[in-house]
Amino acid sequence: MIGITNIKKGSKIIYNEEPFEVIYEQHSKTGRAGAVLRTKLKNLKTGSIINKTFQGSDKVEPLEIDNRKVQFLYSEKQTYYFMNNQNYEQFELDEKVIGNSVDFLKENSEIEVFYFKDQPININLPIKMAFKVTESPPGIKGNTTDGGSKQVTIETGAKINTPLFIKTGDIILINTETKEYAGKDK
Repeated sequence: MIGITNIKKGSKIIYNEEPFEVIYEQHSKTGRAGAVLRTKLKNLKTGSIINKTFQGSDKVEPLEIDNRKVQFLYSEKQTYYFMNNQNYEQFELDEKVIGNSVDFLKENSEIEVFYFKDQPININLPIKMAFKVTESPPGIKGNTTDGGSKQVTIETGAKINTPLFIKTGDIILINTETKEYAGKDK
């Protein structure tokens, strides 16, 4: 069990017997009252977000999850299908659970999945991934009032802001956490 001083943004905990990730935390102490921790917790199974305030003496159980390499197979409507690389077992996750990471799922790509009590609950993408640009408007020289960037479409259908010199067919690196252009792939 851990106290509230050890709970930080990104911590994974068990609350009400469900796996959660702390997506916001604010420690505060006022006068005679004890310390409190205001948090926003994202349920790793359902994707729902709740607000929870912990009191100074509260303790929570840290979440112990198992990471396994899997292969993304395909998607159908709002369901995404994966295969475990060790035992070739297939499973599915809902788009609500995966969240914005769906913008970076390429068929046959290898990613990491979090398992809780032997059940897949969420995915973990590499920080940088390479994607082919499928659509890019022409970069107009001198058009730099917006910082010299333009919006391109990558092979997954996601739209990313890139420098003006990026053209259709280029392979670019994307930071999957910030959804920003991170350079050209060599």
